Amino acid sequence: MDIIQQIKRIEEEIRRTPYNKATEHHIGRLKAKLARLKEEVEKQRRKKISKSISIKKEGDATVVLVGFPSVGKSTLLNKLTNAKSEVADYAFTTIKPQPGILKYKGAEIQIVDVPGIIEGASKGKGMGKEVLSAVRVADLIVIVADVFTLYSIDIVKKELYEAGIRLNEKPPEIVIKKMDRGGIKVKSTVPLSIDERTIVDILKEYRIHNAEVIIREDITIDRLIDAVLGNRVYVPSITVVNKIDIYQPELPKDVIPISAEKGINLDILKEEIFKKLEFIRIYLKPPGGKPDFDEPLIMRRGCTIADICKKLHRDMLESFRYAKVWGKSVKFNGQRVGLDHILEDGDIVTIYA
Repeated sequence: MDIIQQIKRIEEEIRRTPYNKATEHHIGRLKAKLARLKEEVEKQRRKKISKSISIKKEGDATVVLVGFPSVGKSTLLNKLTNAKSEVADYAFTTIKPQPGILKYKGAEIQIVDVPGIIEGASKGKGMGKEVLSAVRVADLIVIVADVFTLYSIDIVKKELYEAGIRLNEKPPEIVIKKMDRGGIKVKSTVPLSIDERTIVDILKEYRIHNAEVIIREDITIDRLIDAVLGNRVYVPSITVVNKIDIYQPELPKDVIPISAEKGINLDILKEEIFKKLEFIRIYLKPPGGKPDFDEPLIMRRGCTIADICKKLHRDMLESFRYAKVWGKSVKFNGQRVGLDHILEDGDIVTIYA
């Protein structure tokens, strides 16, 4: 039995097995073996691949438009940015990544339109594997459907998942420290829904027989496998439905209805992109001078003075003495802070080096 046949057999067994506490251990082992076999197939495919698609990242962040062909991704790219991507009424107009730059609130955000994906893309249909591989570099994914292809949203999400792209999730809070001996020791800081035997057998499926495992969340089987594989990417996402100028269906609250052609709700989409990227604006002030409010430094929420130094100049960390900050992150304006001080949106910073 070859690998593909094994995969199909395991998938069918998982489908036929009802999930409950009694079958959890069995399903856990099946899922672990399935993920391992799929990983082997993917490694073989990468060796044979003759052409690939890549995205060269530019600007403060990279946002990728993903969806079925002919849903208006190229039109949306052109409306949001300075791009002039070809627009046509037939499918697969875009055959390679088309980038453009969205300038918004001082940020330069790269928007990239990639070739449309279809059901089965993660298995290789329509250059799907190449496209999905390129999408992994995104800082944010915008799933684009139109009012006639609402069903495509779930399909696109499934294909992204199968390609190892986890939308709107944080990485599993698990540390797996491999050791030379001692077996597998599981420690958890929270009550766990899956039993320790399932955890141990999943690790053994990946030839991990000696390890210290520290779990800080109520882990699921799938999240545990993701942590063991270690090759998943965790990307925030937005879903938009295009062409609402033609027809306005009832949509879930988390979906943004737009018309790329008519420009409807594009301001809302721009603001949501900015928020999802967790951008903050930092204004630099030279010692004894005035802050530059025209060109903010675009950083991510949670950034520190050290991050500012790294972005400004590679030598600044070594010559850093202290910084002064005005804004929401300090108790009083002009407060003196060190490298580990966390900044907030709108802060004014002077660095003394």
